[in-house]
Amino acid sequence: VQLQASGGGLVQAGGSLRLSCAASRSIFSFNVMGWFRQAPGKEREAVSCIDTSDETPYYYYTESVKGRFTLSRDNAKNSVYLQMNSVNPEDTAVYYCAAANSMGINYSDLGLKEEYDYWGQGTQVTVSS
Repeated sequence: VQLQASGGGLVQAGGSLRLSCAASRSIFSFNVMGWFRQAPGKEREAVSCIDTSDETPYYYYTESVKGRFTLSRDNAKNSVYLQMNSVNPEDTAVYYCAAANSMGINYSDLGLKEEYDYWGQGTQVTVSS
């Protein structure tokens, strides 16, 4: 599967952006999908992930984005989204969407990039102060 991330750009602090990730085929089989980001000189880190293995979806958010970012997925559109509100300069990074083949990822491991098999090409988000 190919993942195409879009929606990045330049935004002022306090503003909003909505990132989209479109898959080349159905994402129904991917119980685990996520958004990661990588700032210059830093490791790629998980921003938000979703696990739909159980009846109730489980969401992971890194501490710094809780209450500001919201992940959603639309299986009918083969897409995953990241709504980013109240952005700040620390959110500046290249954002990547990812999908995992594994059916049995522990919730505690959802933020590990090693668990993901497919990656989009990334979309740049720049927040000005």
